[in-house]
Amino acid sequence: MANIYKVFKALIPDPPLLVGKVIAVRPGHNIIELPGGAQVTARGPATVNKMVFFKDGVIEGDAPDLTVVSIEV
Repeated sequence: MANIYKVFKALIPDPPLLVGKVIAVRPGHNIIELPGGAQVTARGPATVNKMVFFKDGVIEGDAPDLTVVSIEV
């Protein structure tokens, strides 16, 4: 018999790894602007005007400062 919790947890997708530009650093959180213009907050070390990878509200690390291209599918 399968573990019901594991089956349920497998139905929930993992949060995506996103990229954005840090526009403000505040005590306890940073404000990040996504390529589409939306703003989110995330915890972790960051520097203003630097690109970062973040997932589920936590900064994972620095991202390369490249031009972002969004393609509609």
